[in-house]
Amino acid sequence: MTHPFDANSPDLMSWVESANAPDTPFPIQNLPYGRFRRDASEPWSIGVAIGDRVLDVYGAGLCDSPHMAQWLTLPRAQRQAQREAISLALRHGSGDRARVEPWLMPMNGVELGLPCETRNYSDFFIGIHHASNTGRLHRPDMPLLPNYRWVPIGYHGRASSIQVSGRDFARPKGQVKAPGAAAPALQPSEQLDFELEMGIVIGQGNAQGDAIPIDAAREHIAGLTLLNDWSARDLQRWEAQPLGPFLAKSFATTLSPWIVTLEALAPFRRPFVRPPEDPQPLPYLDGQADQVSGAIDVTLEVWLQTPQMRAQGLSGDCIVRTGLAQAAYWTVAQLVAHHTVNGCNLMPGDLLGTGTLSGAGPGQSACLLEITQGGRHPLCLSNGEERLFLHDDDTVTLRGHCERPGRRRIGFGDCTATVRRAKP
Repeated sequence: MTHPFDANSPDLMSWVESANAPDTPFPIQNLPYGRFRRDASEPWSIGVAIGDRVLDVYGAGLCDSPHMAQWLTLPRAQRQAQREAISLALRHGSGDRARVEPWLMPMNGVELGLPCETRNYSDFFIGIHHASNTGRLHRPDMPLLPNYRWVPIGYHGRASSIQVSGRDFARPKGQVKAPGAAAPALQPSEQLDFELEMGIVIGQGNAQGDAIPIDAAREHIAGLTLLNDWSARDLQRWEAQPLGPFLAKSFATTLSPWIVTLEALAPFRRPFVRPPEDPQPLPYLDGQADQVSGAIDVTLEVWLQTPQMRAQGLSGDCIVRTGLAQAAYWTVAQLVAHHTVNGCNLMPGDLLGTGTLSGAGPGQSACLLEITQGGRHPLCLSNGEERLFLHDDDTVTLRGHCERPGRRRIGFGDCTATVRRAKP
């Protein structure tokens, strides 16, 4: 199929001037999808970010429904064609400007919601450095269990407590058993942590009983978003044996408002290469397209702002800088193929978390559990404060972007929340 233009061309400019700024996360080469409303009396509607604006794509006649659920069910080719139509309408010199411009709204003048409704959430464990570092805290002689290099490890999470960026939450309570104590006690978590992850949003699902082959997995992925899988480490330590985390994870999961499509991410793909000394994936996890371009270069950051920093007018410290391709032992396509190989039916809007994406080097540990080595060595901040775990009124912000020479930089928008005092 011949396309009239390249929607990812770095030379493409928009008549929306803010989209041409070099530091915007939302140039015309991005066009991520999300949901917005003007006030609480309105239903959520589908929107696309362009510069500092949100485009009501349904009102502008660029999609057939205002509902994100309908967009997710479209075949990938139709979603791609819609993105190209939006790009054509927004590019410099477009004859559609007069029709489309009335449907642009300032992003800071609307409410942004969760990018889609999610009924099912599964969290994986694909960050091999995170798995090694946390495993070393508990099993110094065997940081990685024997199955790690063979099977993408995951568990089912809680979808009802997923919340959009900007919404705060109360410190969770649960059972904690102090070292040497005869019995546990119910109390607020004293070891609250963030986890830097990415979320994979499912588009078209599959019928129950039908596995998704790895070479078809991209057809079922709408895009990626930022995800903070908040974790109460002291609750987790007591409750996780033998079935895994429960209350330690289910109180809040924060998402960015935007789904960055696979089409926008295409220029930032690269070959996925497994270390030669490691076992190669089983055939159902090994696809030719995945070998050629399964890895995606996304730079990821964590920013921490304490109440004292806020009072001093400081924006906070960047305490983590890592990347998806450097951290991930499994690709997004492999996660979809594995999740469905037993016949599990994924549904539009389902969310797959990558797990904590720590890198191998200094400053790349993507949670406080790793940074402080289990709460033994405090993180020193630029204003002299220290943290072992999060305090009340600390604000954590995840940021992500893709950049490559000869390409426009694109971003994911902030994924932020503030920890509030535990409720009585």
